[in-house]
Amino acid sequence: MFTRIVQAATNLFPLWSVLTAVLALAWPASFMWFGKDAITWGLGIIMLGMGLTLTWADFGRILQRPGSVFAGVGLQFMVMPSLGWSIGQLLGLSPEMAAGLVLVSCCPGGTASNVVAYLARANVALSVTMTAFSTLLAVVATPYLTAFLAGKMVPVDAWALLKSTFTVVILPVVSGAFINQFFRKQAEKVSAVSPLISVVFIILIVGFILAVKRDSILEHWRVILASVVLLHTGGFLLGYFLALVLGLPEDARRTVSIEVGMQNSGLGAKLAATHFAPMVAVPSAVSAVVHCIFGSALAAFWRTRTPSGK
Repeated sequence: MFTRIVQAATNLFPLWSVLTAVLALAWPASFMWFGKDAITWGLGIIMLGMGLTLTWADFGRILQRPGSVFAGVGLQFMVMPSLGWSIGQLLGLSPEMAAGLVLVSCCPGGTASNVVAYLARANVALSVTMTAFSTLLAVVATPYLTAFLAGKMVPVDAWALLKSTFTVVILPVVSGAFINQFFRKQAEKVSAVSPLISVVFIILIVGFILAVKRDSILEHWRVILASVVLLHTGGFLLGYFLALVLGLPEDARRTVSIEVGMQNSGLGAKLAATHFAPMVAVPSAVSAVVHCIFGSALAAFWRTRTPSGK
């Protein structure tokens, strides 16, 4: 009975995301307590939970087909930046808003994508690998793609980015996989509830980001929402169908779709707040909510369908 309740609550991820967005905008104080430092710990816990579902053999299979990793990451940095620039031109966004949309589209895959990949019965090991690889490439790709498309250079602290990748993604996932490999029974008990714990931390992170940017979002919500919805819808669809064209298996197609469609909006918001005018950060804040809602809805759809070949 307990397991069924946990699974049901986890599968309602799209509903929790919507309720979080409504609550954060109506009552920002309900999420402001979470704070920036808590985001790092929350992401670490999420990644540890994902690691508990993996074994060394999962990563070994990735090395047997590296083409999936390179194809997925390549699509990440081609599809999304192109969409971000095109949507900004199509909707006639203000320079600051257009720059913000380009900035978030040039960011690497979001860490929440690993959770969504797990819920979607996609290839979690591939998702984690793509997230880490795209984050490392973002040291160069994010500032130069943004400079090329938005006409501005975005300085990135390479060491801080690498350290963040290691501490928040790589270290917790490898630790979880180690526990699962050598302490299987204990890992199985924890992993039974880890997806729900991950969902809780994701909505807390999303709620905090949305609450911080509440006033700017409410003032320009129509054009912001339209541009961000188009960006992520295009990312999910093009990611899947281009992976299909490349001949990737179904679980990899799902993974590529999720990785392309979900961005590290937290990185985009941080860079915007540090190097640009305040309005540039708004698309990143809205993106954090939209890609979680869309990604979780897609995961709920795929979760009921076993990938072919499994």
